Amino acid sequence: MSLRGQHLKVNYAYRQFADEIEAQIMQGTLKPGERLPGEVELAQMFGVTRSTVREGLRQLESEGLVHRPSPRRLEVALPQSDKLATRASRAMVLMNVTFRELWQVALETEPLAAELAAQKATPDTIAALEDIHARLIAAKHDVAETTRLDTLFHTQIAEMGENRVLSLAREPLALLLYQGFYQVTPKVPQAIDRQIIAHGHILDAIRDKDPARAREWARRHIEDFWRGIQIAGLQDQPSISKTNRLK
Repeated sequence: MSLRGQHLKVNYAYRQFADEIEAQIMQGTLKPGERLPGEVELAQMFGVTRSTVREGLRQLESEGLVHRPSPRRLEVALPQSDKLATRASRAMVLMNVTFRELWQVALETEPLAAELAAQKATPDTIAALEDIHARLIAAKHDVAETTRLDTLFHTQIAEMGENRVLSLAREPLALLLYQGFYQVTPKVPQAIDRQIIAHGHILDAIRDKDPARAREWARRHIEDFWRGIQIAGLQDQPSISKTNRLK
C-alpha cells in the first residue's frame, strides 16, 4: 500500500485529512483505482477519530477524488473537470473576483479555444455545436436558458479543441463571466441578439476550418460582451452578487 499516514493536530481535522489525501492523489502517490483502507485503519494512520475520517471521505467523494464501486470498497478516482471547475469557481466567488478580472483572462482563453476548435473540429462535434446554437436562437426570450446555452456553447468549443489544460483553466472563469448576462440584459436588451450573431460567425469559421477567423470572431465576441458590462456599470463589481449567492 502506498498511502502515507501522519497524525493531524489542527481544528477541522476532517478538512486537513481530505487535503492530505488530495495532495497524494495529485502528486501521483495514490493512483486511480487504488483501494484505500477502511475508516478504522485510516483513523489510526492519521491519529484522528473515525467520524473525522468519515467526514473527510465525504468531502473527497463530493469532489470526485474517491468513489465507491461497492458499499465496502473505496478507491482513488480521477477528478472530473466539472468538479475541479466548480471548486475553482467557489474560490473565485469567495475572493469577490470582478467582471474586469474575468474578462481580462477570457480575452485570451476564448479566442484560443475557438482557434483550436477550428483545427480539430469533426462532423460530429460541429453538429453538436450547431444544435446548441439552434437552441440558443429558439430561447432568445428566456434569459436564464440563454445564459445556460451560451455557457454550453463556449464549453463545447473548448472541448472541441482537445486541450485539457485549456478546458480546465477556462471553465471556472467562464462559468462566472457568462452569468453576467443575468445582470447585463436588463440594461442592454440588444445583448442577446448580438450574442447570437457572434456565435453564428464563430460557428461558421469553425465549420469552414478557419482558425484565424474563429479566433478573431471569438475575440470580437468577448470584447462586445465587455462593452455590455461597461454599459451596465458592472466592470468592477463581483461576478456573483451577494443576493445571487443566497439563491
